[in-house]
Amino acid sequence: MAAMELRHLRYFQAVAEALNFTKAAAQLRVAQPALSRQVQDLEDEIGVDLLVRSPRGVALTAEGKLFLAEVKDLLTRADEAVEKVRALARGEYGELHVGYAPTPTSEILPRALASFQEAAPRVHVVLHDLAGDEMYAGLREGALHLAITAQSAWDAPITGVAYEELRQYPFCVALAPGHRFAKLKAVSLAEVASEPLVALRKRDYSEYHVILDRIFAPSKLRLRIAAEVDGANTLITGVESGRGVAVVTELFRGITGDRLLYRPITGCPIAQSVGIATAAQGDITPAGEKFREVLRDVAKGLGTASGRKGTASVRGKR
Repeated sequence: MAAMELRHLRYFQAVAEALNFTKAAAQLRVAQPALSRQVQDLEDEIGVDLLVRSPRGVALTAEGKLFLAEVKDLLTRADEAVEKVRALARGEYGELHVGYAPTPTSEILPRALASFQEAAPRVHVVLHDLAGDEMYAGLREGALHLAITAQSAWDAPITGVAYEELRQYPFCVALAPGHRFAKLKAVSLAEVASEPLVALRKRDYSEYHVILDRIFAPSKLRLRIAAEVDGANTLITGVESGRGVAVVTELFRGITGDRLLYRPITGCPIAQSVGIATAAQGDITPAGEKFREVLRDVAKGLGTASGRKGTASVRGKR
């Protein structure tokens, strides 16, 4: 025998467990003479007698008993390796690195993760909370398999990154429960501009101010920024304490609960787009493709009540 093969090990295991060539041959569905020859070839290859043959059947030598234990372990690991590779090809095994921006993805991502982990429990999903530039670099370099983020309609395409929109969210005004806007069903752009505004700090969230400009500049409205804050939690506190109102997306409802009220902004020319970013070059992994399908299904299941088709979209800051 030129080289030991897994089939020879399986033949030996069958004979060693049945202690009978005829029974083992029937189990393996091979001719008994061929089975005898293959086991003999295996013994010749190893240079050790594994079986004692007699008219009544076979018995294991001491070497045969040890070899059987080792063969069973080896074949089990080989079967597991094959099963894992097949599961990997189905997107049901392995590790999946996903970049995300917390606020824009707060509605879609938790639902998608729960559904995906139920469908593919052996895929270890590693989440990476990253800023936009970090996410795109991770996709291009292969550190991330995909990312769930927001995108700007007016920006030039991002080099090396493809974007698929899942859902749009309109902008609205967040206000304290006692604010005069609480009595209104909707608020106009001019009414929002007339109020003191709590905004994210420009040096840290420059894109948020680009969004404000995109919303209000076409109407030549000037904003009255009363306070610039360093994050979403501080913004919520500023609005709740009566320092002003804030322009946010409807996703903020899930963060603040009953602490703040939200009113749609009539005439708002843009909405926030949330979608899947992937590397433009190279194939997505099977697990990544399966997760992408789950994301699409979740977004579709959310309906279009809070989306606004046909508007420009923006990449939201975390």
